[in-house]
Amino acid sequence: MKAMKKTLLAVAMTVAATTGVQAAGISDDVVKIGVLVDMGGVYADICGQGCVTAVEMAVEDFGGTVLGKPIEIVSADDQNKPDVGSAKVRQWIESEDVDVVTGLVASSVTGAATKVLTDAKKIALISTSASNAFTTKACSPYNVHWTYNVAALANGTVKPMVAAGKKKWFFITADYAFGHALEGIATKVIEESGGEVVGAVRAPFGTTDFSSYVLQAQASGADVVGLANAGGDFVNSLKTAAEFGLTETTDVAGLLVFTNNALALDPAIAAGMKATSGFYWDMDDQTREWSARFKARHGVIPSMGQAGQYSMTMHYLNAIKAAGTDESDAVMKKMKETKPDDFFARNATLRNDGRMVHDMLLVSIKDAASRASSDDIYNIEAVIPGDVAFNPMLPECDFK
Repeated sequence: MKAMKKTLLAVAMTVAATTGVQAAGISDDVVKIGVLVDMGGVYADICGQGCVTAVEMAVEDFGGTVLGKPIEIVSADDQNKPDVGSAKVRQWIESEDVDVVTGLVASSVTGAATKVLTDAKKIALISTSASNAFTTKACSPYNVHWTYNVAALANGTVKPMVAAGKKKWFFITADYAFGHALEGIATKVIEESGGEVVGAVRAPFGTTDFSSYVLQAQASGADVVGLANAGGDFVNSLKTAAEFGLTETTDVAGLLVFTNNALALDPAIAAGMKATSGFYWDMDDQTREWSARFKARHGVIPSMGQAGQYSMTMHYLNAIKAAGTDESDAVMKKMKETKPDDFFARNATLRNDGRMVHDMLLVSIKDAASRASSDDIYNIEAVIPGDVAFNPMLPECDFK
């Protein structure tokens, strides 16, 4: 009788263990990735369909399956509207069994989306948002912020300019979360470096007429006019600055410049402008190989957000494989235990707050005579170590 009980107990334990393994595997027998981006607005070129392409490339390079289960991709246009973005994320989670949401460009949209994801204990893989809030005041155990943030931009571009004697700054700032964050942290860097901010003006998101803002900048007497904006706003504000002669008399600093934006600018306007980037396609053989594959599919060289999107997706899928499950807490643990290391992530770590710290690049835009091809737009001036570029981790965001 005792032997029979032992046998039954052993069988029960085996069944329970087997059931546990199955339960810890892939939920719903598929890993579903949601890519939420601006498809038609001012940020469409810097991420948009190109970020969807980068995710597709990562899934294909990974083999199309993980733990024997298929990987699926869904995508949507958030229209740069927080309510649209958060509603789509909620729909994906509640009705379509999406496991992870990535893309996430406009910081206002990302802020709304990550609240929904955190409540649902789902991972946010943030590719192209600039605000550092997602690993500071809005940190979450489910946030992963990969490519760059406003701290890295300010430390990379602003600090050396102030050190070179450009002490007085004026800002033309995008009037929403990203622009406010970028202006705020750049101001802190300026003041800590011995400079001062003599004025600032905030321009509505997506405006096409920057003339009044440029005139205020001209009247400020600043050594540098900082453009705390991005995408189409950056391009339009710089073109207006050139039309009004501001670029002839004052340094204009683009605090967030993507390769797509630099391609759209006349070198006569943009040549010499310094910027900080998380990636450049022509840095070495690794970046050139991946970028050539991306361009063959998407038609243009990749932005840092698109390259970061691929890198982050691969890291996520590798973490699922290592964890033996797509359960969020287990995957986050593996993502943080494993050092990112690929053509994008150099000397990289994923901290417990979700910030991926890696080497950044200080670049300058080439003049027309120095370009070997239409895609040859940057000189790499310096490599900025990640611990110098990024803000330190806050104790309250140390999610172990």
